Amino acid sequence: MKNIFITTSVILGLISPFVYFIAILKGEAKPHRTTRLVFLFISALTTFSLFAQGNRVALWLSAVSTFQSIIIFLLSIKYGMGGRSKTDIMCLLTACIGIASWQLTKDPTLALYFAIVADFIGVVPTLIKTYHFPRTEIWTFYFLDVCAGVFNLLATNIFAINQFLYPLYIIAINLIVVLLIIRPFKMKLKQY
Repeated sequence: MKNIFITTSVILGLISPFVYFIAILKGEAKPHRTTRLVFLFISALTTFSLFAQGNRVALWLSAVSTFQSIIIFLLSIKYGMGGRSKTDIMCLLTACIGIASWQLTKDPTLALYFAIVADFIGVVPTLIKTYHFPRTEIWTFYFLDVCAGVFNLLATNIFAINQFLYPLYIIAINLIVVLLIIRPFKMKLKQY
């Protein structure tokens, strides 16, 4: 059963960026450049950290996330938004502190914690952008990542925090973005 959950998680993780790629190319999504740069660094950091820990379950989700981060960052350069505000620069510098902290500690578990904190700081520009401009994101991309995180979590059979923290984080942060995107639809429904 564990292998089915891992496979499902990886497949969903591979499908989600293609949904986003198409939305970006159609002009339906405008990724935030700072977030995408931070995601690229952080997903790579997380992948290396999980590999160093010997965590072969969450490693798959993280490796897929790194692949999608590379492509989306490249697309964000041409089709994205943001990247030069004070908040963007502060988030980028703070995320870099998380990366530097990992390099100084050489502890894979501590690196995972730093990666998650840095990832969250890196997503702040997207949260702000999506709050103000929900039509610049598509909920299906983030929801597929929520589902990928759920299946990855279901595959975890070792109940140590470093085994399930990353999938839980992926579920939570993507669910927050989904809620920010669909929020205007709920507000419109309440008016009628």
